[in-house]
Amino acid sequence: MSVAGTYDCITKTPMGDQNGVFTVVPGDGDSFSGNIAGDLGTMEVQDGTISGNTLAWKMKMTVPMPIELECTATVDGDQIAGDVKAGSFGTMKLTGTRR
Repeated sequence: MSVAGTYDCITKTPMGDQNGVFTVVPGDGDSFSGNIAGDLGTMEVQDGTISGNTLAWKMKMTVPMPIELECTATVDGDQIAGDVKAGSFGTMKLTGTRR
């Protein structure tokens, strides 16, 4: 099954659960683009790569403060689960379900 799709996600952050809609659009080879749109705005996927059913990407958060996020997630059927590393704030869990 393809990793492509739109996922309703929750990220467990120090500010509480953040809901977002994560869109994954496979590109050429092992790359992908997309974004995550939520309560704090939209962040574009940067340097997105696909390895089997595992995604890796970066995003630049600007609200409530600027920080670069390093993300990995694995798609299993219609479920996605992974980690979002937020610098000195540590690693946060991301889970979601494909629409």
